Amino acid sequence: MQDNIKKITALGLLVTLGIVFGDIGTSPLYVMKTICHATPGYGPDYILGAVSLVIWTLTLQTTVKYVLIALRADNKGEGGILALYSLVRNGGKRYLYILAAIGASTLVADGVITPAITVTTSVEGLQAIMPDPPVIPVTLLIISLIFVAQSQGTSAIGKMFGPAMLLWFLMLGILGAANLGHDWSILKAFNPLYAVKILIDYPGWWLILGAVFLCTTGAEALYSDLGHCGRLNISVAWIFVKLMLILNYLGQGSWILAHPADMGPDVNPFYAIMPHWWLLPGIIMSALASIIASQALISGSFTIFSEAINIDFWPRLRIKYPTSLKGQLYIPSVNLFLFAGCILTVLLFRTSANMEGAYGLAITMTMLVTTVLLAIWLRQRGTRRWIIYSFAGTFILIEGLFFCANLFKFMHGGWYTLLIAGIMTAIVIIWKRASHIRSKYFTYSRAHDNIPIVAGISTDRDIPKYASNLVYISRSPDPLMIESKILYSIINKQPKRADHYFFLRVEFTDSPDTLEYSVNELLPGKIFSIGMRIGFKVEPRVTLYLRQVVEDLVAARRLDLVSAYTSLRTLNIPGDFRFTVIHRVFSPSSDCLPGERRIMNLYERLRKIGIDTTDALGLDTSNTTIENVPLILASRNRPRRIKEIFP
Repeated sequence: MQDNIKKITALGLLVTLGIVFGDIGTSPLYVMKTICHATPGYGPDYILGAVSLVIWTLTLQTTVKYVLIALRADNKGEGGILALYSLVRNGGKRYLYILAAIGASTLVADGVITPAITVTTSVEGLQAIMPDPPVIPVTLLIISLIFVAQSQGTSAIGKMFGPAMLLWFLMLGILGAANLGHDWSILKAFNPLYAVKILIDYPGWWLILGAVFLCTTGAEALYSDLGHCGRLNISVAWIFVKLMLILNYLGQGSWILAHPADMGPDVNPFYAIMPHWWLLPGIIMSALASIIASQALISGSFTIFSEAINIDFWPRLRIKYPTSLKGQLYIPSVNLFLFAGCILTVLLFRTSANMEGAYGLAITMTMLVTTVLLAIWLRQRGTRRWIIYSFAGTFILIEGLFFCANLFKFMHGGWYTLLIAGIMTAIVIIWKRASHIRSKYFTYSRAHDNIPIVAGISTDRDIPKYASNLVYISRSPDPLMIESKILYSIINKQPKRADHYFFLRVEFTDSPDTLEYSVNELLPGKIFSIGMRIGFKVEPRVTLYLRQVVEDLVAARRLDLVSAYTSLRTLNIPGDFRFTVIHRVFSPSSDCLPGERRIMNLYERLRKIGIDTTDALGLDTSNTTIENVPLILASRNRPRRIKEIFP
């Protein structure tokens, strides 16, 4: 089914509606309301200009940048800012990861507030049919149910997402078209001159742009879902979605032009254009669409963290797979973080109007980062320079204006998402910096220089047998090199006799679905160096993959897996496997630079929020030994030597 939906089919288009467009599809709930409340005492030209800005923002930002350009920048079918970073990082600058960290962090930060604002706005629709409805309790209840359901997976409820969103977009389009007759002059909004005129004539242009930007906040999620639905399905479905969205915005604008006196501070034009008999079904559909939009962002956040872990951006976390569907995953700690963030958002801001101040600032930074990474991607593809400069200049200008406009929201709630994004970015930088520092102090030895010693231990009957098959998790980038700490563990720490030795190197690749291995026989039939390459979207189940590798070696007669114990060999029973993982713990006695010491101390604290290597790689915990060794960092200055004195 996964491959089928990536082709243009009715099913693929329906699935795409349910997965991709939830966030951008619920923007009519609050965009026009925010625009009207941004500038009091507005006239018809203000509404025409604002709707024109919405239309051309959707056209330039969403259609041109994301649908026509970004969707082509796929990493073997996968999209999103981290997939794009993985695609360009080898040809980019060393510190390009900081930009990617900022982009991913701000995307997750905005994902914290999106479920809160969409659900709150939909529940606030109850104000149209009852006085003083319990908005906050109902909102908290819906959000709680959404996050509680995550551990069960979304395959069952996900089947209704597509049909539900199809009905939602049809409702948007029909309501919008039915209200165009209030004032047909709203069609002038297609003229971009009205968009330019409003930015010139109205002194509070930043307030207008900050409100207008909300119409395109789901564009980044559109790119992130490329791997789930495919470029063609997203592109074709967007034609329908954009038409329905524009019709709804035009309908709301037409109603506002015809009823300026009815636009009070508590009036939402989205519900105002509904016939009275449709209010309750419309509110229910709004709530359902909000749930779908929230679900899409929550699932997207799980994917972002999973990708970040596998490209070494984040400590390894426990990941569960509730269903057998590809791409469906659940990260308990992330779910708890998002849930707490959403609940805090509702309690802190209390109304959707207040949340709008916090919404949008962070995502503009994500979009700016995406523009920079796309420009690098175009350069690596050999695109003509004038095209690259035109693309980068145009969208940096547009997104820069939106960013400046949203900066005015900082004191009104923008600080909230930037605080979340800032903490996450700091964690990524510390993690990456510490990994770089650690790698400088890893030492390696040539395998062939030590093979005779290891082979001698394997045949030395005076040494108690440690395991039939001994597997070490190695960080060596070269299959012909072995870490000094591993050799110390085998030879010096406690001589470990085994029938076979495996040095297992696990590399998480820039490609999403890679799953392959290579074998180097350091000593035929006795000592093996195995390299596994695992894509950043593949569940790392190393024990299972090693079993498959061993089966291949046995089938090729390169390995005799039958136990060497006489009693077991006569029965053709295979020998046991034992894994050894060496943990390098930063030593306080390290004579390193002060900056490195601070980074490493923070790194050791960050490790505690993740899981250990055994769980991270899916190793059999019953047969795994952890050996802690000190990681001693030395500065460039030669340490003092102690002097011998004579009594």
